[in-house]
Amino acid sequence: MAVKHVGPPELDVSVVLPVYNEAKNLQHFIPELSQTLRDLGRSYEIIAVDDGSTDESLDVLRSLKLEEPHLRIISFRRNFGQTAAFAAGFDLARGLYVITMDADGQNDPADIPRLLKVMEEGEYDIVSGWRQQRKEPLLSRRLPSMIANRIIGRSTGVRLHDYGCSLKVYHRDVAKQVKLYGELHRFIPALASGIGVRVAEVPVNDRPRRYGRSKYNLSKTIRVVLDLLTVSFLLSYLGRPMQLFGLAGLISGGIGFLLGLYLTGLKLIGGVEIGNRPLLSLAVLLLILGVQFLVMGLLGELQTRTYFEVQNKPIYVIRTEE
Repeated sequence: MAVKHVGPPELDVSVVLPVYNEAKNLQHFIPELSQTLRDLGRSYEIIAVDDGSTDESLDVLRSLKLEEPHLRIISFRRNFGQTAAFAAGFDLARGLYVITMDADGQNDPADIPRLLKVMEEGEYDIVSGWRQQRKEPLLSRRLPSMIANRIIGRSTGVRLHDYGCSLKVYHRDVAKQVKLYGELHRFIPALASGIGVRVAEVPVNDRPRRYGRSKYNLSKTIRVVLDLLTVSFLLSYLGRPMQLFGLAGLISGGIGFLLGLYLTGLKLIGGVEIGNRPLLSLAVLLLILGVQFLVMGLLGELQTRTYFEVQNKPIYVIRTEE
C-alpha cells in the first residue's frame, strides 16, 4: 500500500455514520452521540452519510442538523453500500481521530471516551471495539464471525476478536490512506497492516436495536466470505503470487503427471485402450477448469484493486453536502 501525504487535521474528532433507512433510530442516536462528544470538550464533527435511504432518514438528519450544527450530511445518489459510505466519510473527515459507528444505535457512544483514551495513551493507530456480550444468533452471525476473525488474524498478524464491530477509532493517517471497495470496511485493520499499524482492542457495549431489522443476511455473509478470501490473498500473496500459483501448478501438474503415467502404463504394458476412458477426460477437464477459474478470479481482484488505486476512481457519487 502506497503511503500518501496527509494534510493537517482541522478538528480533534470526526465521527463517520453510514445511514441506510434508520429514520427512527437516528432521532434518538444523534442527540445521544452529540451529548457524548460535547462532554469530551474537544472540537468535533459528525459526518452522516445517507446511503440512498428510501425512508425519511435524510429528512430526519436535516431536522437534527438544526439542533446540532456540527452535523454534516452527505447524501448519495443511490445505495452504494456501507463500504462506500465509510470511504466517503474517510475522504471528507477533518479530524485527527476518525471514529466509525453504526447509525442503528447498537454501538454505545458512552464507549467513545475509553477508546480515545486508549488511543492516546498507547499511541496506537487503530483502537477497535470488541463486543464480548453479542446479542446475535450463534450460527448465523457469531460463529461465522469467529471463523473469519481467526483467518484474517493468521493471514495478516493483526489479531482481533471482533473485526465486525463498527465502533473503531482510526488515526487520521490510516483513515486517509486505506482504499476500500466491496465489503472491505470490515477488514480495514487488516488492510492497514500493509503500512504497519499498532492496533488495540477494547471491550464495548453491544446494545439491542431499538427500531427496524438488521441489514445483515445470508447474501451479505457470502459476500463477506468472498471478500475475506480476497483480503487474505492480497495481503499474503500480492507481492509474491508465484508462491500461490506455483504451488497450485505443481500440485495440479503432479496429479496430471501421475494420472498420465498410470494410464500410459495401462496402455503400454497391459495394452488397454485409454482414449475413451471417463477418468482421463474427467481428470483433465476438472483440473484445467479449476485452475483457470481460480486464476481468473484472483487476477480479476488484482485488476480491480489496480483500477481503483491507480485511477483514483471513487466508489460513490455525492448528491449534496450540507
